[in-house]
Amino acid sequence: MTTALITGATAGIGAAFARRLAAEGHNLVLVARDTDRLREQATELHDRHGIEAEVLTADLSTDDGIAAVETRLADRRQSVDLLVNNAGFGNKGHFLDVPMADELTMLKVHCEAVLRLTSAAAAGMKERGRGGIVNVASVAAFVPRGTYGASKAWVVQFTQGAAKDLAGSGVRLMALCPGFVRTEFHQRAGMGTGNIPGWMWLDADKLVATALADLARGKSLSIPDPRYKALMGLVKVTPRSLLGGVTSRTGRKYGPQ
Repeated sequence: MTTALITGATAGIGAAFARRLAAEGHNLVLVARDTDRLREQATELHDRHGIEAEVLTADLSTDDGIAAVETRLADRRQSVDLLVNNAGFGNKGHFLDVPMADELTMLKVHCEAVLRLTSAAAAGMKERGRGGIVNVASVAAFVPRGTYGASKAWVVQFTQGAAKDLAGSGVRLMALCPGFVRTEFHQRAGMGTGNIPGWMWLDADKLVATALADLARGKSLSIPDPRYKALMGLVKVTPRSLLGGVTSRTGRKYGPQ
């Protein structure tokens, strides 16, 4: 049986990955900050699917937390075959409204942790000649929209660059770019969601199914919904000067309230 390690595993997209992979017979290493929720999740997945679910409590906004996951990924005796870098969060407020400490924490989780964990996992995978890494980004990566979008743009560029460098090694890397997904993300950030149109919401389980299919096909970028693919197609042909104004107005309309 193969083993998948998922960060931010207790809710949202991370939990959907855990459910799907457990149902397919993968053993799991579940990573998050809340030990009680991790244990409850691990027990449920073990009892339902008969897989082994290991719990690893780690805060990826700290060096110790990142190092703990790096150590697990580097363990050659219990190799990890699939890494899902899903941990992330949003900050409520416009630039200069958000404390610098919170901005730096976001870069720590979205960029530094992704870099270090991807590197730790890919080294062993390359030796074995097989493995997969999914780095969860966002469609916000493609529009000029503050630190969150900038950090997710870094995830996309880093992942696609690393995928090219590792081509032919048996290691697949993919950036996953969802739109709005019904998770705890907005609630945790104190963001209102009542003004977001219903058609913009994605189902986490369907999103994960599409993402895993895209990874199996060897894609380095997954935008797992036709609606968002169409929107991102429009973004590509829209002048950046115009796009900046549109995304700023859209952010005020559909963003934090």
